[in-house]
Amino acid sequence: FDANNKYTSKYLDSPNEPLYVFGYGLSYTTFEYSEISLDKKEITENDSLKVSVTVKNTGKFSGEEVVQLYIHDVAATVTRPVKELKGFSKIALQPNESKEVVFYLHPKDLSFYNQDMRFGWEKGKFEVFVGGNSRDLKTAEFELK
Repeated sequence: FDANNKYTSKYLDSPNEPLYVFGYGLSYTTFEYSEISLDKKEITENDSLKVSVTVKNTGKFSGEEVVQLYIHDVAATVTRPVKELKGFSKIALQPNESKEVVFYLHPKDLSFYNQDMRFGWEKGKFEVFVGGNSRDLKTAEFELK
């Protein structure tokens, strides 16, 4: 979305963004996410991808956080979602405590119905996002060969 581009679809009297993003929630504490760590940059149909991130409670109170994993297929034969939720994990952290959260992605998780209505995956680049809601995310890339 580019608000300055006259060919971009937008509302005239209100912003395009939602008032509350998916996963939005208030807490008595704050959380900090490390950069995403991928165990490899390329996977094949027989591999899995380990996606890990460290979450730290930077506030003064204990709290719970729902860590969310999204993917985006950069180029496909059919239009794909900008962010597709593929996993989540709820963790509880004490003040200044850190915890590593690990997700595993398989080619089956990257599959979708193509234009012939066949369920499968396509080779290409993917983006992976991890964060506490659908807006504030860390990003990494990998390729399915």
